[in-house]
Amino acid sequence: MIYKQKFYYLCKTPLSAEGPEDVEVIDRADDSNQFPSLFKKYEDLRSHAFNEDNLYSIVRADDIYELVRTGTEKEAKEDAFEKAEPEIITNLQHRVMQKDDKNAKAILKEVHQIES
Repeated sequence: MIYKQKFYYLCKTPLSAEGPEDVEVIDRADDSNQFPSLFKKYEDLRSHAFNEDNLYSIVRADDIYELVRTGTEKEAKEDAFEKAEPEIITNLQHRVMQKDDKNAKAILKEVHQIES
């Protein structure tokens, strides 16, 4: 067994992301001691998407933020995109249904092959 060092990555995936290459790594914690400050930053970035009951609502998010633990920045981007993709689709579908958002409709069709 080969030991592989892992880090905590804070990643931002825009709603228009087409793949892992569109994911931005905002910050990284090298060990458990740095994790609390990274988690605080994560919570602060997501705070705009909480509803009046203080529950996270994906349909209110402008970007998707993920905390991932992995070995490399490339792996972090791949993991973050994989986790964010279903949430991106949900957010975009909501924008189409509620606001008839033409941009969201185009992203769903072109990027995710979903007709709405």
